[in-house]
Amino acid sequence: MKRAIPLLFLVLKFLTGYGLASRAYELHRDEYLYLEEGRHLAWGFLEVPPLTAVQAAITHALGGDWVWVKFWPLLWGALTVYVVVRLAQRLGAGWFGQALAGVCYLVAGYARLNFLFQPNSLEVLGFTLACYLLVREVQQPNARHWYALGAVLGLSLLNKYTTFFFIAALGVALLLSPLRRALATRHFWGGAALAALLFAPSLVWQLTHGIPFLRHMHKLQESQLVHVATADFWKDQLLMCFPAVWVWLPGLLALWLYRPLRPYRVLAWVWLAGLLILTGLHGKNYYALGYYPPLFAAGAAWWEALLRRWRFGLYLKPVLLAVPVLIILPLLPFVFTLYPPARMQELGKKYAGLGLMRWEDGQNHALPQDYADMVGWQEMADKTYQVYRALPDSTRARTLILCANYGQASAINYFNRHRAMPAAASTNGSYLFWFPPRQAFRQLILVDDEPDSLAAHFSSYRRMAEVQNPYARERGTRITLGLHPSRAILDTVYAEHRRELFSWTGQ
Repeated sequence: MKRAIPLLFLVLKFLTGYGLASRAYELHRDEYLYLEEGRHLAWGFLEVPPLTAVQAAITHALGGDWVWVKFWPLLWGALTVYVVVRLAQRLGAGWFGQALAGVCYLVAGYARLNFLFQPNSLEVLGFTLACYLLVREVQQPNARHWYALGAVLGLSLLNKYTTFFFIAALGVALLLSPLRRALATRHFWGGAALAALLFAPSLVWQLTHGIPFLRHMHKLQESQLVHVATADFWKDQLLMCFPAVWVWLPGLLALWLYRPLRPYRVLAWVWLAGLLILTGLHGKNYYALGYYPPLFAAGAAWWEALLRRWRFGLYLKPVLLAVPVLIILPLLPFVFTLYPPARMQELGKKYAGLGLMRWEDGQNHALPQDYADMVGWQEMADKTYQVYRALPDSTRARTLILCANYGQASAINYFNRHRAMPAAASTNGSYLFWFPPRQAFRQLILVDDEPDSLAAHFSSYRRMAEVQNPYARERGTRITLGLHPSRAILDTVYAEHRRELFSWTGQ
């Protein structure tokens, strides 16, 4: 029976992920890239370690359809809520506390996270499972916990490099808690060695490719992280899990102040150290999402203990379970892709003042930015294929399809995966590793907003199509056909490729 409630939330999380998604939307820009990495398996990529690509390769083997793409984040999210509810059990929660912890996870900032095929969902699961193992160790010390922790962290490093920040926070937390005595044991260092062993192949890949992870962080720092203000980062910590703030914040304090939970204050130190590290590095707000699920469990256990002492506590329980759900209900269409774009546009007008329709350019648009990144891709891919099919049979093989960014190239390759057509290329992101060798190309299909001045480098240069979906972030992107490219334009393309590759890898 003790697994009944955790399993209930696992199934609920998995099924609602599919059930609340409108098929009017396609995949997200980043999802297409991760799927493309599944076709080029390696021990690392410019963006991420290899574990996401392994999931992508399995997805392709199963046909690559939308259902299988979404299977992975929904699976990791379902397993995470299972661990959260089990952790609440470990901290002394009965049925109410377990249900409260599960509801908090369902309504907090993980709904969108667990819908997108990205490394973030597995990262949150890894961090939550690591904290669960710490609680197990406090309750019943066992050498196996440290080896399990090493395996979890090693696999997490193969999933996302931000695990290094969590490991640093974990180290600080262990030093500040009674668990520091474990640092002198061979089992702790055995677990650390296991984590290092699992990560070693990816580390070797990084070293042999010029450590592009550092270059990636440097680019993020220059273009995005430098704009993350400390005050905004901490404000967002309240907003991301706002429906559950009245649970996780008391949970954080209870780990330090409430006697029954004080043995587990290592969880509070992990949260505090982790967020201070992210603050110092100007990390994005969602980098911290993996630190909150253990606090849901602690807060739920505290609330249950509190209600036991209240005369009307039994009657308050269903009310408190309903509170986070009622808070999130009005915003549900902005959490799940419930409605098609036209209806979302109308709905967005009512919430424009909340900034939900504001993009990174600071302007309000018809859809939230993430939603606009989920439409228009199949139109782009189909029109690119039509341009390619219109070429003479004798010259099709010598066609270079060149895109401005990884999203365009990845979407074109995904939707044309069952068609006879050269893979689209780009000098953006990990596409640098897959750029086609130079040959005597007879034509270039350019997917970009290239200037008409390039016409001088082709015998014929004509815009063939453009993305017209009014809701797409790629709206207006041109598909241009250039025949008989000059040597100079090909020299420019391949020089740009070499320059970009060198900037990332030094090779």
